[in-house]
Amino acid sequence: MSTFSFNTVARIVHGDGEAQNLAAHCTAQNIGSVLLVTDPGLVQLGMIAPIQKAMELAGLKVSLYSGVREDPPEDVVLDAVALGKRDQVDGLVAVGGGSSMDVAKVAAALMVSQQSLAEMYGVDQVSGGRMPLILVPTTAGTGSEVTPVSVITTGKTTKAGVSSSVLLPDVAILDASLTLGLPPAATAMTGVDAMVHAIEAYTSKIKKNPMSDSLARSALGELAGHIRTAVHAGQQREARASMLLGAMQAGQAFANAPVAAVHALAYPLGGHYKIPHGLSNSLVLPSVLRFNLPEAASLYAELAEIVLQAPITGSDEAKAVALIQGIESLIDELGLPATLKAAGVSEESLEMLAEDAMKQQRLLVNNPRDVLREDALAIYHAAF
Repeated sequence: MSTFSFNTVARIVHGDGEAQNLAAHCTAQNIGSVLLVTDPGLVQLGMIAPIQKAMELAGLKVSLYSGVREDPPEDVVLDAVALGKRDQVDGLVAVGGGSSMDVAKVAAALMVSQQSLAEMYGVDQVSGGRMPLILVPTTAGTGSEVTPVSVITTGKTTKAGVSSSVLLPDVAILDASLTLGLPPAATAMTGVDAMVHAIEAYTSKIKKNPMSDSLARSALGELAGHIRTAVHAGQQREARASMLLGAMQAGQAFANAPVAAVHALAYPLGGHYKIPHGLSNSLVLPSVLRFNLPEAASLYAELAEIVLQAPITGSDEAKAVALIQGIESLIDELGLPATLKAAGVSEESLEMLAEDAMKQQRLLVNNPRDVLREDALAIYHAAF
């Protein structure tokens, strides 16, 4: 067994209604004045007011920042930091999807750092510490509540990541009641996103390790076993709780065994076409898996029965092909578009997308099979 390291969040709390206990979790982290980071949609849905009120009734001072947008740009991060500094908060809580959690993670570091945001981009570039941080996901997908990564939009079509163990929160709270209102399409997209995290972690070339492997397999069992119910019967709390658990486990897995070509090819779709991240992953997933077959068939074979929830016989290649076909069937069952064309991508843009995908070398190095520019273009054509 090769040497490996594994980092994750110090405290994870999984419980229905646990978000109402945020005040106690804040007190345990010595937070008395909190910056609550979220998005306007959750405020409008009435999900944030009860949480904020419970915190204030417990004696906490709460400053609400609700300006988070999907694929958050740098100005959103800086606005959150400015509010936190103005109100002299001593800790941050994010309640929301991956965007809100990503903003809070970077803001928590910027609140105490002498660095600029630009200096934090990259791997292990954050110097110093951060403010106390608690993350509460409202979707079962990104796993951001247990990853050391924040992805920020830096330009019209470009994104950059801050990757540092400093960004791992003090507490991650998984409360299924917060996900009950997630619409079917968003549930499907974020659920497939989490499945991609687990699959890519399991085949990650450089940092694959036994702990991530175990978490990836467990995550896929939870996700594949409950995603249909969560999409088609969204008020089913057990399914929602299992999706949150699976997404979190997948997040732990890929935080330590990083994702690869699926994400590398998905990012340009989000940048140029504003396609939601989970759907971008779903659109290229089957084609990337087929491309990887020569190098990853045995690993895909090990995941086939978990994902398909049924016994699979035959050679490793046959099992791997069954896995891919099963994922394609699942995408169809969930009502997601199956091709780039169906998602509004033009064939003329595939060359440009391939060029942009090749800029994601930090991800492509983890892929089980080397990806050249012509390979990326062929994958896009196969997905079209």
